[in-house]
Amino acid sequence: MARVPYLTASDAPPSVAATLGKLAPLHVFGLMAHAETAFRPWLRFGGALLTDLALDAALRELAILRVGQLAASYEWDQHVPIALAAGVTREQIDALDAEDWSAFDDPTRAALDFVTGVVDGDVDDARYAAIARHLPDREIVELALVAGHYLMLARMMVALRIDPDPAAGPEALRIG
Repeated sequence: MARVPYLTASDAPPSVAATLGKLAPLHVFGLMAHAETAFRPWLRFGGALLTDLALDAALRELAILRVGQLAASYEWDQHVPIALAAGVTREQIDALDAEDWSAFDDPTRAALDFVTGVVDGDVDDARYAAIARHLPDREIVELALVAGHYLMLARMMVALRIDPDPAAGPEALRIG
C-alpha cells in the first residue's frame, strides 16, 4: 500500500489539478503531483526524454526497461508496451527479462551494461569505453539522463511504495 495518497484532479491543489486532469490516471502522476512546483517541469523534462532525444527510441526504452528490471517493476510494467511501440521486439524484451544479452547487438549490449552501471553506481572506464565506441557524446549524455531519471523515479516508487497500475501504453504519454 502506498505511503502517500495519490492525488486526482478533484483533490489536487489548484496549481496542478488541471494538468493532472489531462493525464492518464496513473499512480506515478498522482504521486508526483504532490511536488506542486516541480510537477509540471518534471512532466516537461520527462516528455523531452520520451520524445525529443537524438537517442534511438528503442534503445531509450530498453534502457528504461533495464532500470525497471533492476530497481522498480512499475517501470518495467508500464514501459513494455511503450517499448513495443518504439520498435523493440517481444523477443528482445523476453531476452532482457531473462538477462540473455546475446540477443542484442554490440551497441545495445554496451548500452544495457552502461545503464546497469548507472543503477549500480559503477560506470568504470571499461563500461564507458564500450558505450563510447558506439554512441556519440550527445547520445551518451542522453542515455545517462534517461537512466538517471528513471532510477530517481524507481527509488521514489520503492520508498513511497507505489501500487502497480495496469500498463497504460504509449497513449498515456500524450497530455490532453
